[in-house]
Amino acid sequence: MDDAKQRTGWKQRAVHETVEYGINVLYLAIVFGLFAWYRRLILAEYQISYLHYGVAIVEALVLAKVILIGDMLGLSGAVKDKPLIYPTVYNSVVFSIFVGLFGILEHTIGGWLRGKGLVGGLIELWDEGRYELLARCLVIFFLFIPFFAVKELRRTLGEGRLGNLFFRKKIAAQPCTEGVA
Repeated sequence: MDDAKQRTGWKQRAVHETVEYGINVLYLAIVFGLFAWYRRLILAEYQISYLHYGVAIVEALVLAKVILIGDMLGLSGAVKDKPLIYPTVYNSVVFSIFVGLFGILEHTIGGWLRGKGLVGGLIELWDEGRYELLARCLVIFFLFIPFFAVKELRRTLGEGRLGNLFFRKKIAAQPCTEGVA
């Protein structure tokens, strides 16, 4: 019977992590896809084509996995028991840095694929794209705040409670008497 419980626990955890990963990918793909469209529309003003939508999907898939692994490793463990603002801002900063690192990696590989070499991609980034990368990281940081706030709120409320609040029909309002004299 213990073996059956272990298999069931393993299956439930795998399903939970797959759903978590899917939610992360969906949010990040939307955010990075919007960035790709934004760049495309801005560059279209100058008759410059931009077709890097696949990079947004790959970046979302990779970063979602990094976030999932970070959660498993307890990346925000030092601030986990503090008010929700601490792990929210901490995770937003940490994963915004990861976005910046992915941007650097993207330019490095792009330079290599265009025959400029790995260093050529970094030089191109420094000469032409460093401000865009910085702006991207700043905007991503602020887009991560609601993302990680919801994740922390869901963790604090308990499994399924936040989803029920958003997606289930509300039952008659219960008055809040906590803290009322």
